[in-house]
Amino acid sequence: MPDDLRVRILGDFGPFSHMGKNIGYLLQLGASSFILDCGAPLFQQIGGHGLKEVEGVIITHAHDDHKRWLGDLAIFGKYAPDVQKKVRLITTESVYPELRRAVAPALTTTLSFDAKTVVEVPFEEFIEFCQIGPRAKYLIATDENGDYLHPFKVVDRTGAALPPDRAKVVVHPKTKRARLLFKDPVYGEWIEPETFYPFSSKVFYEDDQNVYTCRDGSTIEAMNAPVWHGIVSTGVRATRREDVLAFSADTVHDTVLWKQLCSEKKEQKLSMSPEAFAAATMILGDINDYVERIWSEERYRDALKAFDGAAVIHDVSGKNSVVHTDYDKLADTSLKMASTLLVHGPDRFTSQWALCNAEKIYKVVGDTFREVVGDRFYPLNADIYHKENGKYVVGYRCAAGGRPVYEKGGLLRFHSYDGSDLGKPLFNVELYEDVCGSYLPFLEEPQAHYWQRPDGKIELLRFGAKGSRGEFVADRRERLAGKR
Repeated sequence: MPDDLRVRILGDFGPFSHMGKNIGYLLQLGASSFILDCGAPLFQQIGGHGLKEVEGVIITHAHDDHKRWLGDLAIFGKYAPDVQKKVRLITTESVYPELRRAVAPALTTTLSFDAKTVVEVPFEEFIEFCQIGPRAKYLIATDENGDYLHPFKVVDRTGAALPPDRAKVVVHPKTKRARLLFKDPVYGEWIEPETFYPFSSKVFYEDDQNVYTCRDGSTIEAMNAPVWHGIVSTGVRATRREDVLAFSADTVHDTVLWKQLCSEKKEQKLSMSPEAFAAATMILGDINDYVERIWSEERYRDALKAFDGAAVIHDVSGKNSVVHTDYDKLADTSLKMASTLLVHGPDRFTSQWALCNAEKIYKVVGDTFREVVGDRFYPLNADIYHKENGKYVVGYRCAAGGRPVYEKGGLLRFHSYDGSDLGKPLFNVELYEDVCGSYLPFLEEPQAHYWQRPDGKIELLRFGAKGSRGEFVADRRERLAGKR
């Protein structure tokens, strides 16, 4: 087993992709392996025997393309005859209840072994919750099942209720979701603590960051400062010796926006008199009408430095995604192109930043990625990366010839799909198709394709009216590895 930090891309496509492989990674920290988000078809890709060796499942948030197979993993762990182990679910205190609510109905009610009786099975027989990230000092009171107590109240960890001048519960009239409104003692403003404070905050969080430590000392920790997705989410930072991998999860990474979130003070829109608001412990309304500031300055500072010294896997989108980082806004991030691998992009996407692809394996070296191909480790040094219909293409700049790359509206293309204007030409590239990690000349012929033989050699197959013919082709990647 490799004695380093590696990540295998199980799936990196969004929920509406026709490629069928949503977000999922196999994280290898020396002898310890973890599933990081489980939207990809794990049983097909890793298999039951491989899944038995996984130490835990890390989930960043409850969107289905990130947690799709959690229930199946739990059922597999409990009922497969040669497994019999709970899923160790590694996530934060706030993400866990969202996941529990999502998967519990499929787990906790079943039939007896003689199929004659409906039986209830405790959720804890399927899932072992392992918390990363600190505990909140204050929370909305719940019972042992995580359901809110009525009447609503905000309590500290001893169960003592906070007075209405320090905290309130706001329940949305349509969704019925309860959210915590808190009076920050430094700003003297009403805020929502889950979005306002970073995990480093001493005001709202306990000191213990609950870092997960592997047998060899490798660590996994939660980070919330740079994660901005709407739904409760967490980022993850994995460290093995000097090698660090950070996964930002779905997020809007925009330092201009972040600065606005922490610097702009909002006016409250009270639906009652100031006296009634001051006395209320529970309000039926939209919490946005009562929050006076979205982020703290502390969260903004933590977000800016969250990815320092790390190789980063970051979700990206094309245009106007709202809840992801748009490609043309990458310049407004704190990310470094040389240390970043983009995921979650559309089925057809061209980028100057490195794009990952399903089933590739990357080794983390310090704060950079190397692609693992056999016993070789290649730098990600192409000038453009392109994905389309399951194909992965790279391009290297050339002084003459090649194919021009165009920019229009902040997005890149190197050919038109509908005859429309491509935009402004930027530079020319020689294109290469990636076939199992080998770089081969890009094929323009519709009746030709590459095929890797069982012995590892790659053939170029051409089909015609009289049948097909093949020829061996040489890998160009070794030469291209020294281009930059």
